[in-house]
Amino acid sequence: MSDPEAAEAPPGGALAGRGRLVAAALIAALVLATGGFLIGRSTAPVPPHPTSSSAAAGFARDMQVHHAQAVAMALTIRDRTDNPEIRQLAYDIATAQSQQAGQMYGFLDAWGLPQAGPDPAMTWMLLPTIDGSADHEHGASIGHVPGGVMPGMASDADLARLAALDGVEAEKLFLTLMIAHHQGGIEMAQALIARSDNAQTVTLAKGIVAAQEREITYMKQLLAERG
Repeated sequence: MSDPEAAEAPPGGALAGRGRLVAAALIAALVLATGGFLIGRSTAPVPPHPTSSSAAAGFARDMQVHHAQAVAMALTIRDRTDNPEIRQLAYDIATAQSQQAGQMYGFLDAWGLPQAGPDPAMTWMLLPTIDGSADHEHGASIGHVPGGVMPGMASDADLARLAALDGVEAEKLFLTLMIAHHQGGIEMAQALIARSDNAQTVTLAKGIVAAQEREITYMKQLLAERG
């Protein structure tokens, strides 16, 4: 005679079996999805590295030089003033631009390109823009001459003056020089954005524009406070 309670009990074995089937189906779906993702990544086209004469490579080389001068000026002013705001600003500029210069060095290395390029400085700034809004003559018309002084760069005489001054006078000269330097850096970054579709350098250039525009506003405020 059959047991009524046993007859009414949930079919645990059947439920467990269905659970195992569901789990197996989920695992199989996950494996297929993961495999498809990996296959997609392995078959997706890889953008070619920039060439040595490209805007991306030229920007990476020239902006390293540009940043190096900003770092040098920042370190100089830290030795010429005790003002905490100026010293903090100088520290921020030196650390940020050193890190960015390292990034650009790394870009060129990853692309298999030499740190010293085949073209004079700023040659890349004379390349046509991606949207065709400027031609080869555009750069020359606003003073970008291959091998010339990059936008915003301080002269040797300016750097010597900065190293010779102290206190408020040193601060005023530093702020004046660094505002011009940042404006030149922004100009170079915007020139790269208009001439390259390389994601690494475009992203970095946009970050440079945003950060240096903020710092220019702050430096103008500090300069105004000093008369």
